[in-house]
Amino acid sequence: MGLNLPIHGNERLEQVVERIDSSVRLSTLWSASNVMAIDRMRINDHGPVHIRIITNIALKLLRLLGESGVTMSVVTDHGLDVQDAEVVVCLACVLHDIGHVIHRQRHEELSLILAPALIQGFLAGIYPEKEATIIEGEVLHAVHAHRRDILPLTVEAGIVKIADALDMESGRARIPFTSGTVSIHSVSALAIKKVLLLKGEVRPVKIRVRMSNSAGIFQLDNLLREKLNRSGIAAHFEVIAEIEGDEEKIVEKYTIE
Repeated sequence: MGLNLPIHGNERLEQVVERIDSSVRLSTLWSASNVMAIDRMRINDHGPVHIRIITNIALKLLRLLGESGVTMSVVTDHGLDVQDAEVVVCLACVLHDIGHVIHRQRHEELSLILAPALIQGFLAGIYPEKEATIIEGEVLHAVHAHRRDILPLTVEAGIVKIADALDMESGRARIPFTSGTVSIHSVSALAIKKVLLLKGEVRPVKIRVRMSNSAGIFQLDNLLREKLNRSGIAAHFEVIAEIEGDEEKIVEKYTIE
């Protein structure tokens, strides 16, 4: 499965993505993660489709923030550049859920067991040892910090955390629910029809969510709000959700402050 990322001239990212796309080990970890999540636990997708979606989302968020003057943490703290930040975010996205092959519970920490060797292989020959070591640490921080109760300490990790929550269109909720059941989890998941990432008017990034009915607010209030508020970069985002269609509306518009 190709990530189909917009590279925008980032040669280091292009090289890393080529290695990701050709990695049998990583693609196997993704598919095996879905065996655990979907086949054994009967919950929603945590495999290759999820990875491709959130990696594209994360890269778009990073670039929208950068266009508004937000400096990435690897630039501020390590003297690297924004192209290196894109590599960090990409690697963290593709590796954040691989711990599912071991267990769903505490999968974030389990991902940290499997990720280092993959990171080192993807960076070998592209970066000198010092820079590769810095990037590895930043990637592992972002993988760990995508857990709901962990506060990211870098902009890149905050981006990954938010991107993970935004894979919610048309039933792709990040709140796990049992497939085939009717519950507030499944109904609210199906209510989210479109998530748009736009340059903000008040803040750098506007997240606009289109819902078919008001049940979708459950997804926004029980996951996106929490992950956004615990991202460390919430001040850069505005969220607006609107109900479209003929539903007798309980609310016209929902915002996260």
